Parts: sequence; C-alpha cells; structure tokens
Amino acid sequence: MFSSVAAGMSALQRPKGVCMTIYCQHANRGKTQILAVYRRADDAVSSTVTSLGSAGLAAPIVEALNRISALATVPLGLWDERGRRVAHYPTEHLAALTDRAARAGLLSGSHSLWYEWVCWDLHQALADLDKAVAAAPAPIRIAIEAELEMEERELRDALAEYSEAVPVPEENQRSWDSGFPFVPYSGGMHLLTREARKELDRLEEGITREKREAAVSDLRLLVTAFDQWSAAQADDGMFSLEFPEIFAEPYDADHHFLTVSAPDPGGEGMDAWHVDVCRWVPDDPQEKGEEEYSSATGKHLLRCVLPATPSAEDVAQLLSRVSAEPVVLTEWAQTTVGSPLKGTSLIVTSCLADES
Repeated sequence: MFSSVAAGMSALQRPKGVCMTIYCQHANRGKTQILAVYRRADDAVSSTVTSLGSAGLAAPIVEALNRISALATVPLGLWDERGRRVAHYPTEHLAALTDRAARAGLLSGSHSLWYEWVCWDLHQALADLDKAVAAAPAPIRIAIEAELEMEERELRDALAEYSEAVPVPEENQRSWDSGFPFVPYSGGMHLLTREARKELDRLEEGITREKREAAVSDLRLLVTAFDQWSAAQADDGMFSLEFPEIFAEPYDADHHFLTVSAPDPGGEGMDAWHVDVCRWVPDDPQEKGEEEYSSATGKHLLRCVLPATPSAEDVAQLLSRVSAEPVVLTEWAQTTVGSPLKGTSLIVTSCLADES
C-alpha cells in the first residue's frame, strides 16, 4: 500500500500540495484505522493515529487532517517573492494546530493575499475536523489531538533545522525538506499551487499597506461567502482569482450569469464592490437561441455598485437566490437604471450594454 504512495510522489512532476504528513484510512479486523504516512530518511512509513467503527466516520477526519497538514506546511518552504523581496512567510499559523485561542489569529492577519487565504482555509479545515470528531468517543478525540501536537512539534523542529541550522531532536520521526516535498498521490489544493500564489501576488503589485489590508479583508469576505454558498459545490459557480470575484451561472438561466466582485486592489478596475448581470452571446450569430453554444462571449447587461462593503451572509444569500431561482436573472436583466433588482436592495447604477 505504502509503496504506491512513494511511487505516486515520484511520478508527480509539479506537486499541488506539499505535506509533512499524508493521512489515509485502512480496513483492519472490522475496524477502520486512520494512518499517518510520512517520510523517514528516504522511505515512506506509517503509524496508526486511531481506529474507528466505520469508514464513513473516518473519511471526513482523514480529509480534514490532510488539508491541515498541507496548509500548515506549504508556507514554511516557500519564499515570499512579492516586489523585490525574498523573505520567509510567517509561521504564526502553526500555533493554531494545538491552541484553540490562536485560531482567531488565522482570520485577522494582513501579511499578503495568498498567506491570509491559506490561514482562512486552515481555520476552516480545523473547524471541519472539530465537526468530524464531535460525535467520536473521547479516546479518539484525544488521539486526534495528540496527532496534531505531533505534527506541530515536528514541523517546528524541521523548520528550526531548515532556517536556523538547529539539529532535529533524535526522537523526531518525520522528515521534511522544502526541496524534497511529500506529495499527496490523490492530487492537491489549487490554492497551494504556484499559479494561484503568483496570481494573488500580482494583485498586490504596487499597492500600499493600507490597500493591502483592505484587499485581504475583501478577499476573506468573498471566500467566506463562497464557502457558505452550497451551490458552489454543484457547479453553479466558481471563484476567480483574476479580479477577484464570484461567478454564478445556474442551469436554466437562459445563458445569463451573475458576478459579485470586490474592489480591484491595484486600482485599475472598479474601486467599489459591485454586482453585474451578464449574458453569454454566441460568437456564431446562427447559434442564437440554441441551448448550447460552441463558443460565446460574456456581455455585461447591468451593474449595481454597492454603497458599502456587504456582509458575507448577504453575498451568500444573493448567490443562493440565483441558484434557487435561475429565471430571476432574466427578470433582473430588464431592470432600469435607478430601480432595484426585484426582491433585493441592490440598485442598478448603470446599464453596460443592450441585451440584443
């Protein structure tokens, strides 16, 4: 089993996630074991974290532990290359693995868009782990807590050797080297890719500290709203790093879609929160009226510039409304300037194009 893990690591040329530990589940004598797989010297070995009565109970715990391991580890081995700097990313997020009081700090920093999104996602992963183990017996909860303590302690040991040349204690079992990553063979997280990090870094180019703090706050609000929008998991929408914005395109919306956008940190685009109603127009006019287009261009129909920063709950509710009632987009598309989108407090501030 574990030889396949090692083979998978060597086969991946561009890793999506770099972990200290990879977690998996394994059936054994009527129980489901949660195993911690890690590198010791040049080999991949495993140890048992705990055992549960069913695979269904183990699966969400394994998923949360893998996310926590990746999110906690990746910033430690990367260089912050924004602007002309070459610096380490912060390490304060490690404390949240074992100290619940430190979790609040994951949602209050302003170091950089990428790092603060990683911290936000780590906060979510820890909360998901809490939910997954809530119904488990006390011994299992204790075992999971002990595993997180082990992960944090040995990560700190490895980091001390990496950054300060402090020898790793002999009892340390888990090897970590930023230049020799331990990679999940089942894939990884888009947030932890080089492409995502560079795209977020690009949004920060040339902005002041105050604008960066505002951009981090806006990004945190958007990802929170996207996380609360259940339809995001049903292919009704996506999150775009380019602007950044949330894109909602429910089925049966007659080619209409909606975007919720934060202010452009660099000041090249809109400097306010705004909601746009748009429609796909076929590149081939003969396809007009067809259910599917071979290719199409998005056409903005109207825009609602928000007078103030919305709440994540308000954004999530708007997205949920669109998912539940796709036809509402065609109704909203007919709204005139100065009028509200039906059933909302959003006022149309401009019509960007005719619908034809």
